[in-house]
Parts: sequence; C-alpha cells; structure tokens
Amino acid sequence: MTKLKITFIAIIAMLGQFAYSQTTTVTGVVSDETGAPLPGASVVVSGTTNGTQTDFDGNFTLANVPSNGSINISYIGYVTQQISVNGQSSITVSMQIDAQALDEVVVVGYGAQSRAAVTGAISSVKSEDLNAVPVANATEALQGRAAGVSVVNTGAPGTEPSITIRGLGTFGNNSPLFVVDGVIVGNLSGINQNDIETINVLKDASTTAVYGAQGSNGVIIVTTKKGKSGKTQLSFNAHTGFQQNTQRYDVLNTEQYLQYANEAFGIVPNTPSSASGLNTNWQDEIYTTGLIRSYDLAASGGSETSNFRISGGYFEREGIIIETGFQRYSFRANSDFTFGKLKLGQNFSVNFNKQNPDPTGGVGDRSLLEHAIKAAPYLSVYNSNNLGGFQGPNSAADGQDAENPVRILKHGNAVNNTFALVGNIFAEYDILDGLKFKSQVGLDYYKGTSDRFVPSYNDDSLGATHQQAFATITKNTSAGQTIIYTNSLTYNKTIADVHNFEALLLAEKFDSKGTSLNASSRNTVSDNIDELSNEDSSLQSTSFEYNRLGFLGRLNYNYDDKYIAAVSLRRDASSKFGSNNRWGWFSSYALGWNIAKENFLVDTNVSTLKLRGSLGYSGNDRIANYLYSATLVNNFLYPIAGSNAVGTTAFGLANPDLKWEETRQLNVGIDLGFNNDKFTAALEYYENQSDDLLIRVPTSTSLGINEGSQVRNVGAVETTGFELSLGYNDFEGDFKWSANLNLSTSSNEAISLGGVDELNGGNFENQNITRITEGESLFHFFGLVTDGIYQNQAEVDAVFTANPGQTTVQPGDIRFKDLNNDGDITSEDRAIIGNPLPDLTYGLNLSADYKNWDVNMFWTGIYGRDIYNTNIYDLEGMPRLFNAGVGVLDRWTPTNPSNTVPKAGGAPQNLQLSDRFVEDGSFSRLKNLTIGYTLPNDAFGQELFSKFRIYVSGQNLITITDYTGLDPEVGNGDLFEYGIDRGAYPQPKTYLMGLQVSF
Repeated sequence: MTKLKITFIAIIAMLGQFAYSQTTTVTGVVSDETGAPLPGASVVVSGTTNGTQTDFDGNFTLANVPSNGSINISYIGYVTQQISVNGQSSITVSMQIDAQALDEVVVVGYGAQSRAAVTGAISSVKSEDLNAVPVANATEALQGRAAGVSVVNTGAPGTEPSITIRGLGTFGNNSPLFVVDGVIVGNLSGINQNDIETINVLKDASTTAVYGAQGSNGVIIVTTKKGKSGKTQLSFNAHTGFQQNTQRYDVLNTEQYLQYANEAFGIVPNTPSSASGLNTNWQDEIYTTGLIRSYDLAASGGSETSNFRISGGYFEREGIIIETGFQRYSFRANSDFTFGKLKLGQNFSVNFNKQNPDPTGGVGDRSLLEHAIKAAPYLSVYNSNNLGGFQGPNSAADGQDAENPVRILKHGNAVNNTFALVGNIFAEYDILDGLKFKSQVGLDYYKGTSDRFVPSYNDDSLGATHQQAFATITKNTSAGQTIIYTNSLTYNKTIADVHNFEALLLAEKFDSKGTSLNASSRNTVSDNIDELSNEDSSLQSTSFEYNRLGFLGRLNYNYDDKYIAAVSLRRDASSKFGSNNRWGWFSSYALGWNIAKENFLVDTNVSTLKLRGSLGYSGNDRIANYLYSATLVNNFLYPIAGSNAVGTTAFGLANPDLKWEETRQLNVGIDLGFNNDKFTAALEYYENQSDDLLIRVPTSTSLGINEGSQVRNVGAVETTGFELSLGYNDFEGDFKWSANLNLSTSSNEAISLGGVDELNGGNFENQNITRITEGESLFHFFGLVTDGIYQNQAEVDAVFTANPGQTTVQPGDIRFKDLNNDGDITSEDRAIIGNPLPDLTYGLNLSADYKNWDVNMFWTGIYGRDIYNTNIYDLEGMPRLFNAGVGVLDRWTPTNPSNTVPKAGGAPQNLQLSDRFVEDGSFSRLKNLTIGYTLPNDAFGQELFSKFRIYVSGQNLITITDYTGLDPEVGNGDLFEYGIDRGAYPQPKTYLMGLQVSF
C-alpha cells in the first residue's frame, strides 16, 4: 500500500510538472474602441504576478503563459478583459470603454467636474454617437440624443437647424449659447463633426448661470479632440453616397387639369402650349438625386510634455432640389506644451463654406414647391425661342400665373460664401499646489458674401406674364469679429481626505463688432456682366459694436463625494441695455446627495443613486443692438409752403430702463444605476419662469413719436417639464449591446404681455397664423373651426340667423362653428386650433457588436404637435385657376355633395385661417441605420492598420406619421413660423457607404 501511495504521488507530480511545462509565449496588440493602439495597458497572467505592459504601438510580449490559462488586460477608463489563451500564441484585443469610468469627468462652464460631483442637469453626447449620423452641421446630429433638446432640421444643404433647450422661455431668440473649446461662437456650422470629442448640454441654472446674461436658453459646450501621448496616429475617414426625395403630391395631369379649368372656372386655356399634349410633372423637374462626399484626415500624437492634433476635411452635399448644394473645407490644429509649471496651448479652426441656396422662400413669397404644384402641366420646361430659354404661362390665355420653378433655379445663379476662424490661445500656470492661473484670448471671426445674378428673360413670346428686360445683380457682404479675454484663478483643495473644495474667480471681457453692405443694380445692356453699376442702383450699409464685461465667482464643495453643494455668482454689464440697467446679478445654488456611497448601499447592486436640486437666475441678452436708444428717420415728409419737403424726425423713443430678460430656473433630479451602471436612469423636473421679456408696447399718439411703439421689459413666461433617460449597456462577451432611451416634455404659458392684448405673426394670405396671448401656450394657431360643408340653403340659413339676407356664403361652402352664438361668422368666432410645440420628444439609440460586426439603429420623434399645412391651400383651396391636387376632382357640386372638399371659387371665408389646414404633425423616424465590419489587424497579411472599418448607412429611411405633407419636420429660427409648412425643403433619404482607417 505504501508503494502504491508513493507511485500515485509520483504520477501526480509528473503530471503537474508536465502541465506546468505546457507554457507558451504570447504576443499581441491592444487597441481602443476606435482601433488606435493603447500604450501602457497592463497584461497579466490571471492569478499570478507575471505581467507586462504594452508599448507605444500597443504591442506586448508575455512569456510563461499556461497554454490553458488566461490573461487579464486592463487600462484606465476601459473594461478589464479576461482572455482565454487556449494555446494561442498571438492575441488581438479591442478594449471597450467603461461607461462608468468615462463619465467621471464632465466639461462644464469654465472648467470640468467629476460626474459624481455634478449637481446640475447635464446631457453628454460622445463622438461615437455624433459620428453615427454623417451630417453637414454638428447641431443636426444632436437631434434625439439628449433629453430636453429639440432640434428641427431642414433638408436644405447648409441651412442652420433650429435648436431649443427645455422649451421656449422668450418671445424672441430662444437659441442656446454655443461654446467651442472655451470660445463663445454663434453656431456650429463651421465645426467638422469628426473633430468633436464630446458635446455637453447644460440645461439648468446650476450649470448655465455662470454665463450670466447669456445663459437662460441653455448652453452647448463642444470639446474638440486633442492629441494623446504615444506614437503619432494617422486616421482617415471617408463616406460617399446619395440622397433623394421620393414623395410627391398627387396633382392633376393635363387631361384632368383642362377639364377642371373648364368645369370649375369656365376657363379654356388658349395657347399653343395648351394643345401641346405634354404632361409635365413639375415636382419631378425640380427634385433630383444629390450626391454626398466627405473626406477627413487627421494626425495626432504627443509626449509627456506636449500633445498635438491636426486635421483637414472636405464635405460636399448636393441638394435634392436642382442647383442647390453645400461645400465645406475645414482645417483644425490643437496643441499644448508644458514647461514645468507653465502650460501653453491653442485650438484653432478655419472653415470655408459655399452654399447654393433655394432662392425663394421669403415670407409672403411663393415657394418652389408651390410653383411646382400650381404650374400648368401642359407647359414645357424649356423653349429656345423665348428670351432665357424657358417656358411660362400667359395669364390672359392660360388663365394663371404660376412661375416656371426650373427657370427660377437655373436662370442665373445664387451663391453664399462664408469664411470663419474660431480659436483660442491660452496659458496656465501652477502658482501653488492646487492654485492655478489661466489666461485665454478667444476669437470668433467671420466674413460672408451673398451674391445673386438673374439675367433678362421672357417666359412667353406672346407676352409673358413673367419677364424681366434687364439683368439684376445683388451683392451683399457682412463681416464681424468677437474677441473674448478671460482670466481666471482656480483653487482645488482636499482636507482630511474627505473635504473637497474647488473655487473659481473669473473676469471676462467680450468685444464684438460687425459691418454689412448691401448693394444692387440693373444692367440693360448685357446679360454677361455680373458686376454692380450705377444703373438703378441701391446701396445700404450698417455697423454695430457690442461690449460686455463679466465677473464670476463659483464655489463647489463635497464631503467624501457624498454630500455636495455648489454656489455661483456673476455680475455682467452689457452695452445693449439702457444706462439705468447696464449691470445685473446672476446666481445659482445647488445641493446633491450621493446616496449610493452611503455604507448601507456600498455592497449592493446600486452603483449610482444621487439626488440633486438647483435654483438660480440667468439672463438673455439676444436682442437687437441700440434698442435703448432713440432713433431717427430721414425720409419724413414735412408740409412746407403747400408742398412736402423731405426731412428727419424722431422715429423711436429712448428707453434708459431697458435690461436683459431674466429666467428663474428650478431643477430637481435623480440619477440611478445598477450593476456597475449596466442599467441607468435619470429623471428631471424643471420649472422656469422668465420675466422682463421684451415686448414692443404701443405709445400714446400725443408723444408725437413716428414709430408709435417702444420696446419694454414687460413680458413673462412659465415653462415646466419632465425629462427621463433610460439605458442598458452590456459590454461582456462576443455579443455586446446597448439601448438608450430619452423622453422629454415641455409646456409653457404666457403669464404677462404687459398690457398688450396679443402678439401675432406667421402671415399667410394677409392673415396671421400664430398668436401669443396671456394664459395660453406660446405661438399657438388661432382661427375658425370647421363644421363640414353646407349642403343646401337651409343649412346656410340655420347658421346666419343674424344675417339671413347674405348671399356670399352658399351651398358648397365650408361651414364654420358660430362659437359666440351671435348668428354670424366673424373673427369673433376664432379659437385656438393647434399647438406647434410638441407634448413629447423622444430618442431611442440601439447598438450591438458581435465580434467584428457592429450595428446601430437610431429612432427619433415627437408626439402631440400640430402643423399648419399651407400646401392644402395650394392643393384644395381653389381660389382661382391653378393646378391642384387630385382631391379637387371630388369637390362639392350640386350633383356631388362632398363633405370634405368645398366647391371651387367659393366664398372668401373658405380660405380663412381655420383648422381645415391644421394636421397632426406627430412622427417617428428611423434617423439612422448603420452596419459596419472591422477587418482583423492582420487581414492584409501584416499589421498595416490599427483599424480598418467599412460600413453602410442610411438616414431618414422610415417615417411613421399621419401628416399628409412631404415632411412633418418643419420650422425655422423665427418662432412665429414654427410649425408652419410653406412647402419646406424636405428631409431626404440618404444612403452611404464609408471607410474608417487608422494607422
């Protein structure tokens, strides 16, 4: 038995020795989520101290690794990975970002904070989310990405999207403040999205009050990419594709149109064109397939004392409407250098933009789509016998005057060119341990030109309705610069390892000036000279200068990352306001409690549980310059000696009490996270009240002021809402996926108009569509309420009891509700017929990775929003002869008692502002779908690339809506136009294929 035991032990020892001897040397490369090498990553045999680190190229070599063992790979900010060796001698590892670690530092106003110490409402959007949707303007990519942020895009290339944060707080400019690398800029049109590292959206007073008189509409902070220590990295991104709009309004063809013209209006068109037999689809003539091209090249690197990143890009987007498009050349250079306690750096970008715009679309003008709907289908597009080469109608013989939309686009040219230089130079010096002084000079410089040239034309040789016997030349230029001087002291101190203090003192000076020059003339001699002259010329110039001075103090404190307090106080002075109110105070106060760090939750699955609240005051100074000052008019007519003499008189009344609009912001929020933030949630409630809003108030005629009104701080608005963000992130195993949903609501009410009954705008056919009045939501639609169609005279008489003898309204006309029961239909029967502001906005982002494959699907949408569709007026209004929608074939006639489409050429009240033109504008849209594949590093036989990814992508592929227009996403910067569809440039469907390569 003893010998048997000895033999058994010997065998076990021999097997152990054999197993131990089965070791190997493992080599490999470790890269980040983009494929860039990670130098300094830790590689350790599991359960041992046998380990090494990756070099500058991310390579490692590790000996004595058990063939059946495993290795752990870790790097700060990334999820630690355990890789089974399984006899492999070469391993390639792509590290995944640790979502919790990534959120540890958040860029805020004039600094950065750990996520745990943040008490305010901040939404962060990372570069990988922004780049998922290739766009011309980074603002477009924010749509649906952050709760409380509303972005209304336009399909027109190079047009700035409309963006608001947490609803509307003013009757004027609600655009947020944009800050790029510490420099306040006008918008993000010049920023290449591939250069952006993160975008942080600041939404409450705790985060925005530090910007004082500019913070009440929210702040969007953009941080661009910087270089990292290690080997110089070279990256190249490219994509190409096309976009198109396949939707069309169904309008009458030539046969239907001629029948309709005769039966509805008794008009028989009598021109050679009317008998041509042509059937022109004018919508097909203006819409086209537009190509997209984008190329970006960037190099970055650095050492322990310096970092750099330089990049250049080209973007081109042809419009889906002929002759429209956008081009951008962008260049950026970011660098910093450390000399002991001194750090110097700069961030600069240069952009050249060229836009070929849609030359129509001014308020009151017919849009291109309106012309395309109304144009007679029997007309040809071109006619070489006509001056200019195009064909149009002859009103006397064709009975209508819709212009040739192709001629509008192709005859002559329209181009806008802009140059922008944005950047800063800064110096930081560590005075003492924790005490740092920073001085920065920021610059935002722009120059733009807008040129329009239209040669002479005559659209019909018989005597065209549309003709111009001369060439017109318009040249507009604008230029401006803003220089921002910022000096700050920052002090960070920790006492007894638990008391953490951060203090900031800052002084900032803001100098802005600009000029514009607008000139036009005619040329009756030549169509080939696109230059100004003195022939019927017009010349006008303007200039402005705007200055602001601000001082800020901020104190942040937290006890052991559990109990948090923050307070800020800013005092601003602005040249935009009257002498009695040049200075103003703006403050914020915030508290937070990280409950998850309490002992009773330390060993639980609750990784995040934080309560936070803030209260503060911020301002809005986005108004026109010099409103506080009296103005003069130089074309006033004085009656002298029995005739009129031109002279100068007072036009406006001075207001030395004019000041900024102020918003009181209350925010309460809770953040939740479970299982190391695998599950996350955040809920916010906000309540904002804006006071001292600027309104033009009528003045007494006895004052003798020509303008008859004065801008005063008399308005007030209250806005409330909720925001909810939910997330799930699974970064383990070969299959990784995440789902993130954000929902937001917003409701507002006009509290005061300072004695003004109502504010009106959105003019259409000499009627105002939108209105603001006390006690109601802002910019609502106001008009008559329909009640079917009068089928006989008895129904007419039953409504017009106070006016029984009227003959204007007859059977076949629209019946409106007599809301005040006075027996007549008048303007007093108008009511609120729609709200263009949504009840709910959402975004849903779904991402999945399986080995080398990746998929991203992004949905966005709104619910509870109304649209005033002026296209219905063009399609079914029938005020006089134009082409129309096929619905008019089912119009009311004595033999066709329709209850949906009235008779042609009926009573004027049929065209009155009413809910006939209001539709539900809710929609859900598949904003992006991308499928990508990353090739293994050795796919080409050797490791030539650290990343080689190819992908296909589609945008706006599916839109789910009941809206009958071409696109439910309508609106622009003019809030009185919000929700009004005047034939807007629709969002196209886009199809792309792309390449991402890193060396």
